[in-house]
Amino acid sequence: MPSTVIRSFSYDALKHRLRVVFVSGMVYEYLNVPQEIYDEMRAAFSKGTYLNERIKGFYEFRKV
Repeated sequence: MPSTVIRSFSYDALKHRLRVVFVSGMVYEYLNVPQEIYDEMRAAFSKGTYLNERIKGFYEFRKV
């Protein structure tokens, strides 16, 4: 299902970084994210809900 908040997201398996591009144009990288979390986000019905419930507040991030 397309997200109303997230435009796209990608994962760098070597660096364990999840990059999220929001509809607003803002880009964030979440650090030290395990592959399983990325896989679960890909499979989640609502990407935005998954991000809020399983990633924000759990992983360090930086604005790109």
